[in-house]
Amino acid sequence: MVDETAFRQAQRFANLQPCTFAKAILARCCSCSRVEKHYVAERESIACTDASARLSCLSLHRLLQHNSTFALKHIHDDVPFTHAQEMKLQCGGLMGLQYAVDGAEEVVDVVSLIDSACRKFGALETLPYSQVVQSIASFRIRKRHNTE
Repeated sequence: MVDETAFRQAQRFANLQPCTFAKAILARCCSCSRVEKHYVAERESIACTDASARLSCLSLHRLLQHNSTFALKHIHDDVPFTHAQEMKLQCGGLMGLQYAVDGAEEVVDVVSLIDSACRKFGALETLPYSQVVQSIASFRIRKRHNTE
């Protein structure tokens, strides 16, 4: 068994620029051309190889959080999102944004999606968040399969 504190420290050292949408990428909801995978203690982590793209992703993530607090029943800003809320936010948010940009349902490249969304809607702040939040609210997390 791995000591979680030691694992977190090793992960921070190995992954200096963690991907903002790592949960969605690891769940295979989307992919990105700027990711690099690292393995620490037999666990996979995702790093971003482009600092400016990472800033755009961080900005989008913050705006998704801000606009979806009611839909995700997240009322306290000082409490972090649960794993389920974060999965809905990342997967549902990116899929909703992809649909708003071009009607497609699969997110092939997060960075290209953000660039396309900014070209179409002007800026991250002016994205159609009402449409994207509907996708976040309706996203269903895959149920665990019982292996017994």
